[in-house]
Formats: sequence, C-alpha cells, structure tokens
Amino acid sequence: MQKNKKIQSFIQFGLFLGLIILINILANIRFGNQALYTFLDLTEDKRYSLTQATRNLLRELDDVVYVQVLLAGEFPAGFKRLQRATQEILDDFRGESGFIEYAFEDPSNGTVEEINARREAYAKEGILPTTLRVKDNNETTSKLIYPYAQIFYKGRSIPVQLLENQVPGMPQEIVLNNSVGLLEYKLANAIQKLKTPVRKPIAFSTGHGELDRSQTADLERSLRSFYETGRINLDSTTYISQDLAALIIAKPTLPFSEKDKFKIDQYIMNGGKVLWLIDKLAVNLDSLSRGLFLPKEFDLKLDDLLFRYGIRIQPNLVLDMNATVIPLAVGQIGNAPQFDNFVYPYHPIVVPSSDHPIVKSVDGVNLHYASSIDTSVRTKTEVQKISLLSTSANSRVQFLPVRMDFEFLRMGLDPNLYNKGRQAVAMALEGVFPSMYENRITQAMRQGLQDIGQSFVTESVPNRMVVVTDGDIAKSKINRRTNQVAPLGFNEYDGQIYSNKDFLLNTIEYLVDDTGLIEARGKEVKLRLLDTAKVDQEKTYWQALNLILPLLFLFLFGLIFNIVRKRRFE
Repeated sequence: MQKNKKIQSFIQFGLFLGLIILINILANIRFGNQALYTFLDLTEDKRYSLTQATRNLLRELDDVVYVQVLLAGEFPAGFKRLQRATQEILDDFRGESGFIEYAFEDPSNGTVEEINARREAYAKEGILPTTLRVKDNNETTSKLIYPYAQIFYKGRSIPVQLLENQVPGMPQEIVLNNSVGLLEYKLANAIQKLKTPVRKPIAFSTGHGELDRSQTADLERSLRSFYETGRINLDSTTYISQDLAALIIAKPTLPFSEKDKFKIDQYIMNGGKVLWLIDKLAVNLDSLSRGLFLPKEFDLKLDDLLFRYGIRIQPNLVLDMNATVIPLAVGQIGNAPQFDNFVYPYHPIVVPSSDHPIVKSVDGVNLHYASSIDTSVRTKTEVQKISLLSTSANSRVQFLPVRMDFEFLRMGLDPNLYNKGRQAVAMALEGVFPSMYENRITQAMRQGLQDIGQSFVTESVPNRMVVVTDGDIAKSKINRRTNQVAPLGFNEYDGQIYSNKDFLLNTIEYLVDDTGLIEARGKEVKLRLLDTAKVDQEKTYWQALNLILPLLFLFLFGLIFNIVRKRRFE
C-alpha cells in the first residue's frame, strides 16, 4: 500500500513537471514569426508597450538583426537605468521577432593597444565617446563611455546614439529620461533604414534665390546619411515627380510664377510633402550695420497658396526677450573699438509649443527675424494645424512699416513692451488640402498635365506639410578665413550650438515617414522623482509605519488563529 502511494506520488510529480516543460515550450513557439505568449502593460504611460508600427516592422523581418550595445560595465545609477532600459526594449523587440539578437560589450576591455585601435575604428564610423564624471568618496573621476548601439542587417550597419545631447543647465536626470523615452524610436528607425536598401530622394528647390549648396552643406551632409539629396529647378522641369519623398523650399527671395506654384500645388495634391522655410521680410544684420533700415516684404507671391492650405504668414517681426546676443561697440581704447554683447530680441530662442513627435526632446532653436503665423484661416477641407515652435511669453510683434537700428539695445529691453504672449513661428499642417487652382485652372495648365499623362486633382490625399517663418534656420555660416562650414545652429557670438538641425531632421523624418514609426518618438516616459522635502518631513512616520504595521499584522493573525483553533478543538 505504501509502495503504491510512492509510485502514485512519483507519477503525479512527473506529470506536473511535464506540464511545466510543455507550457515553457509553447511559450517560446512562434507561428509566422508571432510568439504565443503575451503580457499586460498596466503602466500609465504604456512604457512597456511597443507601437503598432514598430510591431509591424519587426514582424516583417526576414533575416537576423544583430544589435551590439556598447554599454556593458559598471555605471552610476542613472546610466544603469539607460543600460537596463536598452536591454528591456531589445527584449520587447525579440518578443515580436525571433530575428532580433543582441549583446552588450564594454569598449574599455582589453589592452591599451586594443582599446586605442577600437576607438579609432569607432571614430571612423561616427561613434564618439562621452565623458562621464563619477563622484566617489568626495572624489570625482572621469571615464569615457560609448552610449551607442551598432545595428547590423544583411551586411549593412548603422550606429545609433542612445544618449541625448547634454544641454547646458539641463539636469542629467532629464537627459537620461528623454533618452529612455526615445529608445524604441531610435532603434526601430535604424532597423527601418537598414531594411530599405534604396534611399528616398529629397530635393531643395532652386530658381527663386533659395539657399545654395554651401549654405545648406551641414544639413545636407546629415541628410545624406539616410537620403539621396539634390536640387530641382522648378522653371526647368515640367512637373515634380511623386518619386520625390519631400521638397524643401529654403528661404526663397524671388517671386514664384503661376506655373511653378501649379507644379507645387499638384505635387501636394498627389501626396507630395513640402517643408516651407519662408522669410516674410527682407532683413539681416549686414543691412542693419549700415545704419537706419526700413525692412520690406519679399514679393514671393506664395501668400495665396499658403492661405489656401490654411495659414497666413504675417508681415511682421517677432521680438522675444529670450534671445541670443550680438556684439556692439561701446567705446574705444586708442584705435581699438571695445565691444560688449547685448541680447538681440530679433534673434529669438524659440521652444517646442506642443508634444508633437517632431519637437520631442528638442531644445531651443535659434531663429533670425522670424514672423508670426495666423492660423485663423478657414479651409474648404479639414486641416489640422499644430504649433511646433513658439516664442516665450515675453514677446512682442512689429508690423510694417518699422524703423530698425541698434540704439534701443543700449537702453535695455523694457519688459512692459514684451507682453504679447507666445507667438507661433513653426506649424505642422495635416489633413486633406484643397487645390488653389480649383475653378482657376487654365487650358494651358490642363494641357500640360495631359501631355505627361496626369489629370488635375482638386483635393489632396491625406497629407502633411510644415511651415517655418525663417529660412535661416537651415543656413550654416561659412568661416571666410578658412572657408569651412560651421555646424548648423552654431551661434558665433555666444559659442552655443542650438537645435536647428535636430528640428529639421525630425521634421523631414515626420514628412517622409509612411510607416508610422514617428509615433514612437512621441512616447513619453514620465520621470517620477521623490519629493525630497516631503521625505525629510515624513521620514519618521513612514519608518515607524513600516516597522510596526507588519508586527501588528502578525500579532492579529496569531491571535485570531489561536481563538479559532481553541474554539474548533475545545
């Protein structure tokens, strides 16, 4: 009898063990690259849930994606969080696709010769180290780290910077939190670029006094990492091909003909994306240096086109107390003039005005002589208008005519004048756009479309465009002595590099993104920091509660257990 019970217990244990193994096997089986297991994300910001676009991208993989993360080793708590978050997001990726493989490596391992050779190889691929300062026992030590991931797919590779750029004055916790929130987008976007062997073409328009190649050199250099860039002269082409992923109109100074506007209009109607970088008024520092100046409007003849799409660029100048500086002569010692820096409100530092993915984690953008945007224009079709960048609350506007000089700077800026609130200077437009040439198309225009096998379109497919009221946002300055191109967003007077390039690259990603991956860029991982003042104030209370409450619970449980036991067996 005893022997039978042992055999029965052994069989039950074997069945239980087999059931556990079966469940484990089923949990790792995939059907059509789809795992059987799932999970529930109960966090408020859905930090453990991938966007649908990322899921679709991963499920479509047909070969191994290997991710080499250069974040192995010991780090302070903040960087440990970035390290752990990177592993978690890669585990989530692997949960969607069996083709995801990854490994963490420490670039500082090995001999001095091996480390130096490795660093030289990284530098050639654009992987540059970050100096990490660690405090330990009242001593601060510096360590070079590489917050990067290299992604390999079908013989191609691309580096991904995991750590956002450190902005002066921004706490490291915020930088790390922004970095964690962008991990899914950065990794998925890199995989998408590797998965697409043919680069999408992007063109800058020419023929209307736009910025030339030397002025957009730094922006194009960054774009060429992922796109084919070029120039298109609207006067010498019969139409704008829909194969063009995006058209950038960067600071035109000459008028657009009706033919050119018609080409742009029909390009948009058929789904073409346009980035408008438009200066409304003709003014620059060089023109002001000669004395009193009266700015005039550029006669671009684009107002009716933009009005049809839902906005109006106002003929004004935006001034903001949050601005960069310019040097002015304040005296002279001998034959040498003495200069001092003054805040110049015509060069505002504008900031994100929404939670749109374009401006997620983008810091201040430096504009020159920007204008405000009127969004009260009604459109025939439904167009959503999203403010991307705006001035601070301490701003004002000046409508033409206006007399401009530098004398007002010497008296200081009067805060009472800067009371017009935030002014929108960059907008994203989404929706169905009406054609400006509906009921206005000429026979010559219609015949031109027929000659290329196209028909006139009165309303666009669901589309998007972005308008910025400063063409200089894309302009890199050139050192006249060395003839070198300065980084886009670099201000030679304060030595800072502003986020002009980040904003433009994000904008172009948004315009040409057909997969919806940009949605992942809008995910926000909330940083929940302890209230240190409240912790100090209520420290004793919570310590006592955590010490006494468990003991009280055990006492009550023992008391009730003994009472019940006594009554049951009395």
